[in-house]
Amino acid sequence: MKKYAAFFFIIPLFFSCSDSGVKNTNPYLPNYSVLIDLNLNLPQYSDLKFVSNAVLIPEKGVRGVIVFNTGSGYNAFDAACPNQALSSCSTMTIKGINALCACDNQEYSLFTGQGKLQYPMKQYRVQINGDVLRVFN
Repeated sequence: MKKYAAFFFIIPLFFSCSDSGVKNTNPYLPNYSVLIDLNLNLPQYSDLKFVSNAVLIPEKGVRGVIVFNTGSGYNAFDAACPNQALSSCSTMTIKGINALCACDNQEYSLFTGQGKLQYPMKQYRVQINGDVLRVFN
């Protein structure tokens, strides 16, 4: 009976393990390490204190990182077009609550990262600590 008790105790532990990460398996975008700390009290990031505002942080990630205030938290996405090979037109721009890819004129929601094509925007994790946002993968 003790063998069965140990078995029933250990098996659920295996099923409860996860990496709690976002999977980004996009053949167009390389996996670069990202670690950005944004102080919301600085003028260049203060717009992020308000719902539905986005800020582009250039020269991070593949083509920059877009950080967006959803109202219930923050999303961070790479600014590279997710359905295009890297080129001169593959950096997205912010268009209200969407990101626009200049290569194919596709829009992607900054709430979800979803567009109409196969791959969504490459998402990064966001951690909030007071007035500092940490964006990382």
